[in-house]
Amino acid sequence: MAALAGTAVLAAALTACGGGGSSSGDGKSDLKAAKKPEIVVNLTGDQAKPGEPVKVTLADGTLGSVTVTDAKGSALTGKIAADGKSWTSERSAAPGTKYTVEAKDAKGATAQAAFTTAAAGKVNKVSMVPGKGTTVGVGQPVSIVFDNPVKNRAAVEKQLKVTTSNNTEGSWGWMQDYSGKDRVDWRPKDYWKSGTKVTLEADLNGVDSGTSGGWFVKDYKTDFTIGQNQIVEADLSAHRLKLYRDGALLKDIPMSAGTPGGDKASWRGKTVLMAKEGTINMNSETVGLGSSYNKMVDYSMRLTWSGMYAHAAPWNADYFGSVNHSSGCIGMSDADAKYVYGTVQVGDPFEITGDGSKGTQALNNGYGEWNLPYDAWKAKSALTAPAAG
Repeated sequence: MAALAGTAVLAAALTACGGGGSSSGDGKSDLKAAKKPEIVVNLTGDQAKPGEPVKVTLADGTLGSVTVTDAKGSALTGKIAADGKSWTSERSAAPGTKYTVEAKDAKGATAQAAFTTAAAGKVNKVSMVPGKGTTVGVGQPVSIVFDNPVKNRAAVEKQLKVTTSNNTEGSWGWMQDYSGKDRVDWRPKDYWKSGTKVTLEADLNGVDSGTSGGWFVKDYKTDFTIGQNQIVEADLSAHRLKLYRDGALLKDIPMSAGTPGGDKASWRGKTVLMAKEGTINMNSETVGLGSSYNKMVDYSMRLTWSGMYAHAAPWNADYFGSVNHSSGCIGMSDADAKYVYGTVQVGDPFEITGDGSKGTQALNNGYGEWNLPYDAWKAKSALTAPAAG
């Protein structure tokens, strides 16, 4: 209990020449000292339980204001109840943090209290895409991968806020990343509109991941801009790759994709350009294709985690525009690959259609969420339905 101090009860004795004061017949003042109000804080001591809202309750009178700050001066915002007797923070107390509470009653009297939460036994961290200040294509989702498992998915998702400059509709969806870690992505209902500005605020400090996951001990934030409206269409049957900007055809390119009928076939479906990796070494042994190839490859554009790229493939020139004869990637001439590489943006959709594929790209093999209808994608939110891993 902390007593409110500072309310002064002032008794002013009015005097004049030859005049008398106002007092009772026994000479004692009629004014009595005011009782000092008190507050109760639900969290106390130096090992208070984190992950709970802070609640400040006033024994008598009504609250005027409450501030709860940590050692860095950051405040927990909150609201006073309708009856004026209590205040509750909107966010939970974070682990390993010392908080100072200052309450004022309606008369301006103040009281202070302090507590420290127990430290986190295990900490969870995140990786976020896109990076801060980047410009990406119209297919790029917001993606968060967690270091440790997230069992309390709904509690985590409630703290994730995507804000756009044009009120873009979208939803979170949970999955297990290709790496095996828990992941949650936010994709719009349809491809982004060019020029949209996007901000992600992950206010996770003080949230418990659940069993084996640990606590989050900081907030995260990123922002990015949607660049030019560009879409790449790759037709496995026609052996052509077409690059469009704002619906207008920029380039129609002969290509050769993966050899049909086995592991060397290409994936079909809507994927997203993950990275422009330039000249890299490609070794078939790293993707389970034995000793088929081991070479340096120019203008490499990653489409999946499993190793599907679009890139220059001059050794396959005899097959461009006529036969799919690669080990799974989309190959072009040096000149055409250079043009595509210099034109596309990370986040540009690659829409792969036609016969001879080995199936539709998996949800977590890169960014495969565009292969789900929007209603099916929304169902993967922890706030709308149980999320499948």
